[in-house]
Amino acid sequence: MRELCRVLGDPQAAQPTVHVTGTNGKGSVARMVTRLIGEHDLTVGTYLSPHLERINERISRNGEPIADDALAAVLTHLAGIEGLLDHRPSYFELLTAAAYHWFADEAVQAAVVEVGLLGRWDATNVVDAVVAVLTNVGRDHTDGQGDWRRRIAEEKVGIVKPGSTFVLGETSADLAPVFAAVDAAATWRRGRDFECVDDRLAVGGRVVSLRTPGGAYDDVFLPLHGEHQADNAAVALAAAEAFFGRALDEEIVRRAFASVENPGRFEVLQHEPLLVLDGAHNVDGATAAARTLAEGFTITGQRRFVIGTLTGRDPQALLTALGAAHAAEVLCCEPDSPRALPAEELATEVRALGGTARVVPDVGDAVAAALEQAADEDAVIVTGSLYTVGAARAACRRLGLLS
Repeated sequence: MRELCRVLGDPQAAQPTVHVTGTNGKGSVARMVTRLIGEHDLTVGTYLSPHLERINERISRNGEPIADDALAAVLTHLAGIEGLLDHRPSYFELLTAAAYHWFADEAVQAAVVEVGLLGRWDATNVVDAVVAVLTNVGRDHTDGQGDWRRRIAEEKVGIVKPGSTFVLGETSADLAPVFAAVDAAATWRRGRDFECVDDRLAVGGRVVSLRTPGGAYDDVFLPLHGEHQADNAAVALAAAEAFFGRALDEEIVRRAFASVENPGRFEVLQHEPLLVLDGAHNVDGATAAARTLAEGFTITGQRRFVIGTLTGRDPQALLTALGAAHAAEVLCCEPDSPRALPAEELATEVRALGGTARVVPDVGDAVAAALEQAADEDAVIVTGSLYTVGAARAACRRLGLLS
């Protein structure tokens, strides 16, 4: 990646960047930070992964995905310089370089970049960010052996560079020595320097009160579901303050949060029956999804799950966290990924927990089958992977449930 960026003229250094990592919540935080910076009339480039329906979603300018012709042009340029490289870039490396190159060409005034995997050796980490964000440390991309939490934390803090402000959302005391060893200009910790001090359910989301190094922001509407999003909002607001080096105008904060959209993260597409798409792919995410469903929605009927996940996960732990074994039915499908867990294997795991499973490999067919069986008072929850959610969104678009 350093070689590739060097040939491109180091576009990753063309604008100040907020770099975001974490086991869960990093995409949500990145979207929030984008809105908070953008509300200051700055042009913001955002790089997210994975995409849900179209690859263009990964690279955006002021929330608008890169156009087909612009993406084709930047990838064609990258193909033209491949002969100058000693190593052939991977798929993710090419997309990351494309994002940095396009941001530089577009002369964006700020960039918000989501880490793809862990941090230290991630392709995005060629950037020296002015703000480095760690949302949390949970079990993902690990065999769970030994002191895995410390080792994951050590990899994630690899995005923190000398001179940057480290915005730390993880509060576990056992990881404090890892974070204390980070060479940052300043470290802002959740619970000490910033936090959510009040979080209440509201129609269509939550009303939160946030405290940051810059001050207090009370009764801010956040159009997202789940109490975890209140903590994400606190992290994002602290990151934006660190980026600007000052407190933010309260009305700007209100406008920014009110305009946040977060597709595929507990996204409610309809009621009667309730249809929820959530990209939970690990135990922490599944636990948050189950808690959000129980807290914010009264379901008098049955629950039906459409689940597709990837290999390398712990399917029984995921199913248990979701409460899927107690559902009327789990429709087991396969996301469009070479790492997809076969639907038959997932069904075996459901039945081992005492649940009712039906194998419908195609995600769209599984969503349609679940909705066909669901009564108005039921809930259909599509989850297990963002790849599954992306395919479900495309299917729901065809069904007229999504514009």
